[in-house]
Amino acid sequence: MALQVGDKAPDFRLFSSELKEVSMGDYKGKNLIIHFFPMAFTATCTEQLCTVRDTLGYYTGMNAEVIGVSVDSPFTLAKFKEEQFYQFPLLSDFNKVMSADYGALYDQFVFNLKGVSKRAAFVIDEEGIITYAQVLENAGDLPDFNAIKQVLEA
Repeated sequence: MALQVGDKAPDFRLFSSELKEVSMGDYKGKNLIIHFFPMAFTATCTEQLCTVRDTLGYYTGMNAEVIGVSVDSPFTLAKFKEEQFYQFPLLSDFNKVMSADYGALYDQFVFNLKGVSKRAAFVIDEEGIITYAQVLENAGDLPDFNAIKQVLEA
């Protein structure tokens, strides 16, 4: 079942592109924006994360942290982060647990690839409650960045 606004956000423990374990508890007392994306180095994923990169100051001003999550390996994500100068953590959901927990996992993606993260965005408040949830079926669509900002400003 898809996660809804008002639900408690599922906990997670993933490794970042810096090979550091990151969990939901690391963000206690802050708003957390989670951007799921299908695959590093693809056009729409790069556009999604570059939009976040270019507006990161706004989020930090709203007591918010941002993370990007995909099923890519930490090593692939490290290269992607380095090439695009992302200054927020990219987390590897290689085992597909977090993507499944958040209802953001394709059973089947392009080229018969199975278990790829859907493009999705979640905002979790300081108490760990979901205040925004958008899971996109079409990987060519981008999250609604204005809606995310409106939720943070509310």
